[in-house]
Amino acid sequence: MSANPQILQILPDNAPFTLEQRTWLSGLLAGLLGLDQAVTPLSAAEAAALVPGLLPAPAGPADEGPITWHDPGIALAERMKLAEGRSVRMQLMAAMAQQDCGQCGSSCEEYSGQIFDKKEARINLCVPGGKDTSRMLKKLLEEVGATAPTAAASPLVAPPPYPPPQAGEGREGAAAAGRSRDNPVTATVVSRTLLNRKGSEKETWHVEFDLTQSGLDYVVGDSFGLMPANDQALVDAIIAALDAPPDFPIGGRTFREVLSDGVSLSPAPDMLFQLYSYVTGGERRQKAKTLSAGGDPDGDAKSLDVLAAIEKFAGIRPDPEAFIEALDPLQPRLYSISSSFKAHPGRVSLTVDTVRYKIAKRQRLGVASTFLAERVAPGDKVRVYVQKAHNFGLPADPAVPIIMVGPGTGIAPFRAFLHERMATKAPGPNWLFFGHQRHDCDFFYEDELNGMKAAGVLTRLSLAWSRDDKDKFYVQDRMRQVGPDIWSWLSEGAHFYICGAVRMGQDVERALVDIIVEHGSRTADEAIAYVADLKKRGRYQTDTY
Repeated sequence: MSANPQILQILPDNAPFTLEQRTWLSGLLAGLLGLDQAVTPLSAAEAAALVPGLLPAPAGPADEGPITWHDPGIALAERMKLAEGRSVRMQLMAAMAQQDCGQCGSSCEEYSGQIFDKKEARINLCVPGGKDTSRMLKKLLEEVGATAPTAAASPLVAPPPYPPPQAGEGREGAAAAGRSRDNPVTATVVSRTLLNRKGSEKETWHVEFDLTQSGLDYVVGDSFGLMPANDQALVDAIIAALDAPPDFPIGGRTFREVLSDGVSLSPAPDMLFQLYSYVTGGERRQKAKTLSAGGDPDGDAKSLDVLAAIEKFAGIRPDPEAFIEALDPLQPRLYSISSSFKAHPGRVSLTVDTVRYKIAKRQRLGVASTFLAERVAPGDKVRVYVQKAHNFGLPADPAVPIIMVGPGTGIAPFRAFLHERMATKAPGPNWLFFGHQRHDCDFFYEDELNGMKAAGVLTRLSLAWSRDDKDKFYVQDRMRQVGPDIWSWLSEGAHFYICGAVRMGQDVERALVDIIVEHGSRTADEAIAYVADLKKRGRYQTDTY
């Protein structure tokens, strides 16, 4: 019992309060509950439910331990296992995609910390993590008693951005104009050049923008964010499938306008299925509820974009405003910058693979890639911002050698590195590994790279083509062939960079470990530790996606 026999003991003895605090709170709760006789003590969680804010967010063990899950190649389930027993803050961090890509506006650790500290209300900003990350974040927040999001307009998810902000506008407290996804400016599309030659299976564009009116600059390694618009044919198909009036007013805009640039149309969010579960019945209601909870009753959940979801529940006509509120906001997209501001002031360029694929005979489109490839033209204005790089950039000392591995569009930041080093007359040696499918049609910037090599800016150029011969050959295979030279460069202090797909990055790291074992006379464990030390000292940097 409490020290004061006239006060009922409502809180248990192990509640995280002093004796005096427990006595006072027990009296308060007894009054709230109208109790005048002894009761079974409430748990701390039950007491907290009666008095919001009574308890701080549960804290796990100290966070001084190493973050062992910060690897985009580790699956979410495994990352969460590695974070078991750690604080909620650290578990939130483990739920992120671990790419530090900046899509959310910061690194994975910073974004999760902002959510934990309630400085960031939106939990759906991790674009690479997609539904899996937002579902895990929601689960973790619910477990600690935080209000978890259920709709795009709820406190933890940003409402659809309509009307679109004008250039220079942003939320209160946002970063300077053009330095944040929440405060974009406008830039003008200058040109679009196809990088593939006839016979390629790919469609990759070099896109240039004029920044002179935006006031923006950047450093190599930074990323360029842009606010895309959805494909109009898809917007029209959704309006037709819903049999909704395109001019239905929503937030001062029309239904068509909001569908065009305010909300994401792929993939279908959980909240859309929850909406369908409210407006239908029977077997379809149960199916919608299962989908909203992350289930897959028909084995097609991963292929359901918004139009496919409408077609799956054909004949149901939700209110257009409720429909919009059930969708996620259309997120900006980030691309590695492939130019140097020092070499070309007032200009920025991107190297963009166009994404097109078919599911059930319907062509699906990458929102931003096809926006750049076909829905904007030279002279058009686009809302943009510069995202500062997270631990990805040239060495401070221009004399330091660099090894760059960037197949496909992974060449983008390394083209920028080379232009920068050429513009600043940096004396450091530069070695580029580039690869793609076929030499004759997929050798991006071939003339430019050969010119840099002839001029001595590009010290070495090592190439790998996966479809030119019967056996596939990749950049990591080329690395193994020249392993002694890679080890020599590393021994002389070279920095090592990777840009491209996560899987490629893993393969390159394995190849590097093998090279260190073979040519550095180390055991496998010692080679792994050597790479870990390179990472710790900033000599091994990655930009994978």
